[in-house]
Amino acid sequence: MIASVRGVVTATGPDHAVIEVGGVGLAVQCAPGTLADLRVGQPTRLATSLVVREDSLTLYGFADDDAKALFELLQTASGVGPRLAQAVLAVHTPDAVRKAIANADTAALTRVPGIGKKGAERLVLELRDRIGPVPVGVDGAAGVTGGGWPEQVRQALVGLGWTASQADQAVAAVAETVDGPTPPVPVLLKQAIRLLGRTR
Repeated sequence: MIASVRGVVTATGPDHAVIEVGGVGLAVQCAPGTLADLRVGQPTRLATSLVVREDSLTLYGFADDDAKALFELLQTASGVGPRLAQAVLAVHTPDAVRKAIANADTAALTRVPGIGKKGAERLVLELRDRIGPVPVGVDGAAGVTGGGWPEQVRQALVGLGWTASQADQAVAAVAETVDGPTPPVPVLLKQAIRLLGRTR
């Protein structure tokens, strides 16, 4: 199993980065918040989880070992695959996920595209006793840094599976609601996801 990779970032896309390790370029699937901290040409270290399927080997990358551990734990719940586990971590920080599961906050969990009320209840039921310690005073969503907020939100939405045109429409709709100081990117991302949730 490939537990981590360390090397130079040679390329990034909406949902992945290519890390060159010992002359080999490894494609690593990453959530938008992780990708936002990577810079082409700069060295990085990502905690990784290798998902093996009959027809594919997919490497998922995370900013730290905590996010990776939670990614792997989420997949032990029935109906949760790697894509959905990554979507959870794209919308919420690991601490916020733990808090939501520990407190049976299904409303927070259903903000993740692909998780409905029953899926959220199942996550709480199956993982509540195994989620680990829950920090006090944790707030919501995963941070996405670098660049203007419209581009950050757009990239995050595309990374979560919406089309570029859907993402553009959601960003435009959210932009119309911004009056005065711009809210943090996670707040804007949640707003865009809520809007898109209505159009699905």
